[in-house]
Amino acid sequence: MPRTALYAGSFDPVTNGHLDVVRHAVRLCDRLVLAIGLHPGKAPLFSADERLELLRKTCAPIASKAHCKLSYVTFSGLVVDAAHEANAGVLVRGLRDGTDLDYEMQMAGMNEAMAPDVQTIFLPASPLSRPITATLVRQIASMGGDVSSFVPPLVVAHLKKKFARSRR
Repeated sequence: MPRTALYAGSFDPVTNGHLDVVRHAVRLCDRLVLAIGLHPGKAPLFSADERLELLRKTCAPIASKAHCKLSYVTFSGLVVDAAHEANAGVLVRGLRDGTDLDYEMQMAGMNEAMAPDVQTIFLPASPLSRPITATLVRQIASMGGDVSSFVPPLVVAHLKKKFARSRR
């Protein structure tokens, strides 16, 4: 039976840190579902469609190289419900530091209580991607800073376009 894993996030925007997690995750499963969380209380920089497009274009080559099937969904409820809908028995979470570990351990415990059939695995960030957060990328890009070390070139171009419109 194929092993399906789900990696959820806001991916607003997709960063090199996200790609690092994907690069490791595709080696552990036959199918990886990238799940974009939609939260009504948050105002994302990129629409769900834009985030899907950026994920497709940046992650597909990584999955193809690992011979892993990649699929994409959006969800607005619980991540364990999204995992069940995707037939995923594994939740993938990236860890940058001890603060992430503390938070993610709490989430993993709550998720296990709600869905004992879904296992959470933690993937440590590679050294170069540890400081990267989508929040910091958005802040730097909004002030005209160079984010090319933190996101793929396609995302750099989309960020420049997005913030050029807002500066007019």
